[in-house]
Amino acid sequence: MTVAVVMGVSGSGKTTLARGLAKALGWEFVEGDSLHPPPNVAKMSAGTPLTDADRWPWLHAIAAVIDGWRARGQSGIVTCSALKRAYRDILIGPREDVRLVYLNGSHELIAARMQARRGHFMPPALLKSQFDTLEPPGADEHPITVDIGGEIAAMIGSARRQLGA
Repeated sequence: MTVAVVMGVSGSGKTTLARGLAKALGWEFVEGDSLHPPPNVAKMSAGTPLTDADRWPWLHAIAAVIDGWRARGQSGIVTCSALKRAYRDILIGPREDVRLVYLNGSHELIAARMQARRGHFMPPALLKSQFDTLEPPGADEHPITVDIGGEIAAMIGSARRQLGA
């Protein structure tokens, strides 16, 4: 049993990669954004970045999903921006069976993707705040790093190999 947290700034492809990886592995999947409380979605939709106080309940809701899978012996994949180490400590912490998959890409590439997508509550104007907040995972977090510049099938394959799944 393994749980993977797919992290990265908005527009990095977390949902696309996580869905594809979960399907390839036959694992459970939860879109972390679906666990945001309505006031968070309203703030982001209005172009207002979230504060840490806004994020704590959301992060604990994601951690509860992770712990539920672990308690049932299920493997799963959840998406979460997890931009700061403190956030990842809530999601992963001492859980040795939870792995971090970091989607790494340039501001320019992600901005272009965000401009092209439709129907998402996160406006492209907040991308700078995402990068400003981002604390890339350190080596001690043992991240699986996936470069988002390639084709999605190759990215899924890379994540799958690095997960050992």
